[in-house]
Amino acid sequence: MPPPKEMAYVLTTLPLRTGTYVPDDLLEDWFAPGAGMDPPSQAALAEATSYGQQFECEFKHYPERKEGVFWKWVPAI
Repeated sequence: MPPPKEMAYVLTTLPLRTGTYVPDDLLEDWFAPGAGMDPPSQAALAEATSYGQQFECEFKHYPERKEGVFWKWVPAI
């Protein structure tokens, strides 16, 4: 199942220096269903990174927290 349409809205309107957290099971379901998790597959993480870039967001996976984070980067000051 792809990310819900509300996720696109969240990432589009996300203010700078804030993020949204997505647990591992949803990362796998949204970005590489059937690939297995614990930890999420490399395919899921690569797709999540690509998805975030569509909305000018960074993505990083934190295995110790079992979640990924999308956030808006801060332009150079």
